Amino acid sequence: MRIQLKLSPNTQQVPFNHLYELTLRLHRWLGPDNALHDGLSLYSFGWLRGGKAQRGALSFPAGATWQISFHSEEATRKLLMGIINEPELFYGMRVYEVQELPTPAFGEQYRFLADGPVIARQVRPDGTREYLLHDSPAADVALTATLRHKLEKAGLSSEGVSVAFDRDFLAPRHKLMEIKGIQHKGSLCPVLVQGPPEAVQFAWLVGAGELTGSGFGALM
Repeated sequence: MRIQLKLSPNTQQVPFNHLYELTLRLHRWLGPDNALHDGLSLYSFGWLRGGKAQRGALSFPAGATWQISFHSEEATRKLLMGIINEPELFYGMRVYEVQELPTPAFGEQYRFLADGPVIARQVRPDGTREYLLHDSPAADVALTATLRHKLEKAGLSSEGVSVAFDRDFLAPRHKLMEIKGIQHKGSLCPVLVQGPPEAVQFAWLVGAGELTGSGFGALM
């Protein structure tokens, strides 16, 4: 299920790098015992929409929208209960409306736009991890492996599933974001997902690539 939160305007400046704060609020709404906190991210969330840069920070004078998606309906229910009990987000912003977004009728292939940088990584021989950007064929291999792993963990078939960056896109960008002192580099580029319709829908919910539970790789 995908929901869209409508947020009131901020009363304090919002730092550009606020992804970790969004993650903290999300898990606070889910509750202290939620199994999603340290598990595989079968969910995703996009970036706040409606902001503009102002004096070295972000401002949302007309409020903002924020989309969050879960494969688990139980997790969605917990989130909604948390929002009802504590609608405040941060910097004076609070949730004043929640909308359930309709699920598109997916076929066996879909081109998704990225609602946050898509992170693909591979392990080097020395055990460190290398970030793979949109122009690397190895990135497609990594994205495919990540989605297949998530499908299998969710009890769904991964047969015939593939994920690739859309290299016909004319304006890809790279974005560097810091989470808890670690710099992560991802690609702002559409992705193509192929597979059974239920797998394509699953990708719409859980996102593409790694760290989808930290604000990366959400799809729209």
